[in-house]
Amino acid sequence: MTVVDFYLGLGSRYSYLAASQVDRLEAQYGCRFAWKPIASGALIDRRGDNPFRRQDGGGQYDPAYREYDAKAWAAHYGIPFREPAPFEVEASVPALACLAAERQGALVACCRALFAMIFAEGATIDATVIEGLPLRLGLDPAAFRRDLGLPETRARHAALIDEAAGRGAFGVPTFFLDGRMFWGNDRLPLLESALRAVELPRWPRRTEPRA
Repeated sequence: MTVVDFYLGLGSRYSYLAASQVDRLEAQYGCRFAWKPIASGALIDRRGDNPFRRQDGGGQYDPAYREYDAKAWAAHYGIPFREPAPFEVEASVPALACLAAERQGALVACCRALFAMIFAEGATIDATVIEGLPLRLGLDPAAFRRDLGLPETRARHAALIDEAAGRGAFGVPTFFLDGRMFWGNDRLPLLESALRAVELPRWPRRTEPRA
C-alpha cells in the first residue's frame, strides 16, 4: 500500500485543515497516511528565522490574514473553524500526548481529538485538557500518564523533528510521497496528482527517514 508521511502540528491551522481531507484521500486512492505529530515551532526554528516570532509579521504571516484564510478554507471543506487559543502548556505537550497515545494504538485518534478541541470547540489546551484525553479516547489513564512522561516519548518526538528537517521539511503540514515533498494544505491538489501517478518533479533533498 502507498504510504504518505504526514508531518503535522496540533496548533497549526493548516494541519487541521489538511487533516480533514485524509479520510477522503485514503478512500479515493487506496493509500495510508502515516501521522507524525511535532511541535512545529521547533522545526521552523531550525531555519534560524521564524516568521511567526516576528512582531512585525506581515503578508501571509499577518494574524488577521491567517484567520481569514483558514476560515475560507474551512468553508470550502465544510468543516468548523475557530481561531485557536494560545496553549497553556509547553508547545511540545500536545505532540507528546499523541505519541503517548500511540502506545495504546490511538495516535490518530488523539490527533483528531486535539484538532477538534482546538479548532472546533475552542478549548484552551492546558494541563487539565491533556489529563482528560484518556477518558475522551477510552485509554488507560495510568499508562497514558506514564508514557507521557517517559524520556523515550520525548526522544521519539525529537527524532521526528530531526527526521522532518533531514528530509527538507521547513513547516507543517508537510507530506512526503515517493521522493516528492508537498508543503501546506494548499498543496493537496499536487499530492492528489502524485497519487494519480502524474509525473511530478522530485524533491532534491534526501526524502527517506533515518532508520
